[in-house]
Amino acid sequence: MEEQRPVQGQVQIKADEKELQGEYSNLVMIHHNLEEFTLNFIYIFPNGQQGKLLKSMIVSPGHAKRIFRALGENISRYEAQFGTIKEMPEGGPTPNVGFVQ
Repeated sequence: MEEQRPVQGQVQIKADEKELQGEYSNLVMIHHNLEEFTLNFIYIFPNGQQGKLLKSMIVSPGHAKRIFRALGENISRYEAQFGTIKEMPEGGPTPNVGFVQ
């Protein structure tokens, strides 16, 4: 049996079932310095009094810009299909969020 080889320019990505299921995040905190952007994906519990850091992703400035562009394009397509996205319920409080050790 011949081994399948990827097409030129195509990347094969391996992921297990748990990774493919994903995790729900309802907050992202973004920080940057000269060399990198850090995206902290967080889940704030329904009581609004505590949350949990789910994943911290560190990317280069160039990759951060590609993420920004791709997300903007996808939001535009989503809104064209489903209507304008509301960012938060009207009159909803803005959470004051910070990390604890």
